[in-house]
Amino acid sequence: MAELCDKLLADLTEHIKNLGKSLGFQQVGICDVDLSRHEAHLQAWLDKGMHGEMQYMAEHGMKRARPHELVPGTLRVISVRMDYLPPDAGFARNLKNRQLAYISRYALGRDYHKLIRQRLKKFGEQIQQKVSELAFRPFVDSAPVLEHAVAEKAGIGWTGKHSLTINREAGSWFFLGELFINLPLPIDSPVAEGCGSCTACLTICPTGAIVEPYVVDARRCISYLTIEQKGPIPEEFRPLLGNRIYGCDDCQLVCPWNRYAQITDEADFHPRQQLHGKTLLELFAWDEQKFLKNTEGSPIRRIGFECWQRNIAVGLGNAPYADEIVASLQAARESASELVREHIDWALDQQAQRKPGQADRQTLRLIRSVEKGLPRDA
Repeated sequence: MAELCDKLLADLTEHIKNLGKSLGFQQVGICDVDLSRHEAHLQAWLDKGMHGEMQYMAEHGMKRARPHELVPGTLRVISVRMDYLPPDAGFARNLKNRQLAYISRYALGRDYHKLIRQRLKKFGEQIQQKVSELAFRPFVDSAPVLEHAVAEKAGIGWTGKHSLTINREAGSWFFLGELFINLPLPIDSPVAEGCGSCTACLTICPTGAIVEPYVVDARRCISYLTIEQKGPIPEEFRPLLGNRIYGCDDCQLVCPWNRYAQITDEADFHPRQQLHGKTLLELFAWDEQKFLKNTEGSPIRRIGFECWQRNIAVGLGNAPYADEIVASLQAARESASELVREHIDWALDQQAQRKPGQADRQTLRLIRSVEKGLPRDA
């Protein structure tokens, strides 16, 4: 009887994995709910305050590592992977051109939260048609779930030193989603770690946010600073943002495993024309109505217009000097909020320092100030 039951569960698991792939998930893995080995790491990270202003990271305590407490009755977690790398993106080129605005790859298309959650809901409903006793709940980066720990245990990939999941055949340009279920399905095995001695992601991080392998101090991370941080961006980090106005991809761009990244099958993840490859000045010229219109259905909308302007002002401050940039910043200053005005003033100061001939004028002022203090016969 036990053997028959095992055979039925194995057959159901194969059906579920095939079903997931038919719904557009490139990979489906299954794990149990024991994530206890991650609890100490999570608590130490929280104790050091590395979550910054993201209070929701601490509010749920260890529920993040205890799926059965988050959703009582959960026996297994189905982890899914969906690739989002668009064709012919040219992102590295955009990052090097300081006049262009750099937006993280994942945010240039449709909001993945909505798309993947809808697919997961449909996934659960179709499994339910096969097994009426199924109870399920989908999650997509929207609740206290250790998604990378789950993906690692479910065999989707290993956790890289930048804390993201890496897959040998697909790199790391993919989204993760989870389906909590109450069925005792057979589980998958974790894959071997593949980072080895590589430290490229630690070395490339513009702000040194990856403070040690597998530990990211969110307070230093450009993704956090441009998305989660609601107040002023600390001045020490502003020059390091460069032209990154929403998120950062540096640790993934440099990862050698991303040479194997797969192009997405989802047209919704392709870059939107109004966001990709635009100059900082073009985006800074948007009013709030245009911002809301052009970011409809995009994850960018959730930061709000004020933080959008704040981020772009920093980008303009880091751009090569241009009269147009100075004029645009000055024109926007009068009607800007206090938060945005602070960053505009910083940007104007940066532009003034970069103005052609400024260094010569500063040197001349220094010489004159020194001369004033010298004896007449010196």
